[in-house]
Amino acid sequence: MTTVRPSRAVSRKTIRLLAAAYGLTIANLYHCQPLLTEMSRSLGPHAAARTAGLLLAAGALIGLTAAAVVNTLIPYAAALAAPDERGRAIGTMLTGGLTGILLSRTVAGLVAQVAGWRALFAAAAVVTLLLAVVLTRVMPPAPPDLALPYRAQLCASVRLAGTHRLLRRRSFIGACSFAAFGVFWSAVALRRTEPPHEYGPAQIGLLALVGAAASFAAVWAGGHHVAWLLIGLLAMDTAINATHLLNMSVVYGIDDARARLASVYMTVYTLGGVTGAAAGPSAYAVGGWSAACLLGAAFLAIALVLTFTRTENP
Repeated sequence: MTTVRPSRAVSRKTIRLLAAAYGLTIANLYHCQPLLTEMSRSLGPHAAARTAGLLLAAGALIGLTAAAVVNTLIPYAAALAAPDERGRAIGTMLTGGLTGILLSRTVAGLVAQVAGWRALFAAAAVVTLLLAVVLTRVMPPAPPDLALPYRAQLCASVRLAGTHRLLRRRSFIGACSFAAFGVFWSAVALRRTEPPHEYGPAQIGLLALVGAAASFAAVWAGGHHVAWLLIGLLAMDTAINATHLLNMSVVYGIDDARARLASVYMTVYTLGGVTGAAAGPSAYAVGGWSAACLLGAAFLAIALVLTFTRTENP
């Protein structure tokens, strides 16, 4: 196997463009969260099965394609950057992704309030198409870490995950924290649209401006008092995104195969978020806001146990 290096480093401007692409792409995964109740109402109590099935299929397609792009862009940027600029490049990419996550719900709520949720997704489709055209024209090719066929790369990623216990542990820590994040945002729209709050999509989206992450005691109290909800949001986003940054920095130090390391970590991380987003409404349907908060807290408890479990070998 022959190690391959990029022929030249790219400019910071190019990395910033990639970070913008990362943020706009990841935003597509979160637009729907403040709009769940609005979308449900527009379909009506007797919506045709074909309409609901089409909506679910479209959501699955968005999730799969956006996740594939998101999981590719960070290692791509790391491969393009010069060695002494790699840390800055990864930080810029993660900042772009965090901005996309935090503002996606706000933008979605405001646009949906004015023009409806369908207009929001139509606009997102246009932006994504334009972004694809721009990236196709300006992005340079990035050679792989190793000159291997695609199938061999996948097998190598699986072997990497099996070899490094630290990679597996950090991946599961990220997955559990992101699952808690998904639980909250998939349940909060349901809670805040009920009496006595009866928030519209714009108001729900504006909640995202204060951030996210781990204090589910404050979040639970926020089921009744919005001030506690805002405190819980700020604590939650701070903790979860700090955990993500720490995990990425640790993971990239395990091995030189950065693309495969990122692939393993981001795949497990994304699956955690998907699990939380799916489990949140189910918990809410069964036990209300308290059940959703308990589920989110359970995911965070698992992450804490994994964090303080000592690993002898990487």
